[in-house]
This record gives sequence, structure tokens and C-alpha cells, in this order.
Amino acid sequence: MAEIIQFRRAKKALERKKADKLAMEHRISFGRTKAEKLAEKARKDQIARIVDGALLPPPPEQEPE
Repeated sequence: MAEIIQFRRAKKALERKKADKLAMEHRISFGRTKAEKLAEKARKDQIARIVDGALLPPPPEQEPE
């Protein structure tokens, strides 16, 4: 036979699991030192400069004749 479960307990356990996962993500993103944050920002800025430098200029608009 199947095991009988109480939905209230299962629901609460699922909510706790989701909350723990969210807390872990927040610890990773918000629990960094100032130096780590600055290093991450510098890396993102460098990548943005490289990508922006590789973009082709838009083609010139031709006037209708």
C-alpha cells in the first residue's frame, strides 16, 4: 500500500525547501565583500567595453531619390 502523508506537512516542507534555496542564492549574491563586488563590477565593465568595441557601426541612411 502507499504511504499516507499529511498534505499540510508536505506543503510546509516544500515551502521550507524553497525558502532555503532562496536564502542560499541571497547569501551568494549579497554576502560578498566590497572588494569582491568591485572586482565583479570591473569584470562586467571590461566585458561591456569589449562587446561595445566589436559592434559594427550602423549603415548610413540613403536619401530617397
